[in-house]
Amino acid sequence: MEPHWDDLRIFLAVAREESLSAAGRRLKVDPATVGRRVGRLEAALETPLFVKSPTGYALTDAGQRLMGHAARVEQALQMASEELGGETGGLSGQIRIGAPDGSANYLLPQVCSKIADENPDLEIQIVALPRVFSLSKREADLVVAVSPPTAGRLMVQKITDYKLHLAAARWYLKSHPPINTLDDLKDHKIIGYIPDMIFDKELDYLSEIGVEKPSIGSNSVSVQINCVRIGGGVGIVHDFSLPFHKGVKKILTDQFSLTRGFYLVRHEDDKRLERLNRFSEALCNGIREEVARLEGGT
Repeated sequence: MEPHWDDLRIFLAVAREESLSAAGRRLKVDPATVGRRVGRLEAALETPLFVKSPTGYALTDAGQRLMGHAARVEQALQMASEELGGETGGLSGQIRIGAPDGSANYLLPQVCSKIADENPDLEIQIVALPRVFSLSKREADLVVAVSPPTAGRLMVQKITDYKLHLAAARWYLKSHPPINTLDDLKDHKIIGYIPDMIFDKELDYLSEIGVEKPSIGSNSVSVQINCVRIGGGVGIVHDFSLPFHKGVKKILTDQFSLTRGFYLVRHEDDKRLERLNRFSEALCNGIREEVARLEGGT
């Protein structure tokens, strides 16, 4: 019995999501149906493709080998669809972006809303998680990263630089000891990343001011700046987030400033997919414009 493409499609979803229920949600298919289709594919190939583990469905060696072939079939069908459909009008289908929550909260909503308005048949999904995404497992179609990856079959494009500064709530500054130098920070609570949850060295901001661990820590940029906003202490914040928090003020700008970059990362196999090329161009242009607009307002 020859395997069906639709079974391969379901196999890919389970391999990427590592669970029947998550694959079912992604495909809008009942989990029981997902399980039956995986079983049918395993019967057709006469080999087990998954092992049920405490963390979900893990690929067997045969499943790992099949994944590469199935992904190439998927890509070939996407390319054929683009060529036959022309792809000269608006973008359509689903595109998933993985991004750290700073860019996901303060940049991507505006940028993606504009792209969606211009492409009404396009479904954009923003996955905001403070971690590294796997493009090989298709956790996302493309990723906004804070440092360029150095391994894997990936295409990496610099999007733009952005600035970070020390900041605190205006009322906090009025009711606490003055901060005139970096040394004065020792008299204040510091807000920042939980040290053992920093997923990229570029996010290790506090080491830049000689702080080993924060008084209030979070793996989320949004949580950090909200702690700053309510007067929990002093933090290092993205300049582009400040227009959303009018009560927060940059401090010691002449003594401390950080510059970091955003990078667009895609899988090498997708370089001929015109819809992703067009979407990537619109996304990068939009992020550049939004960073410039928001930083200009600080």
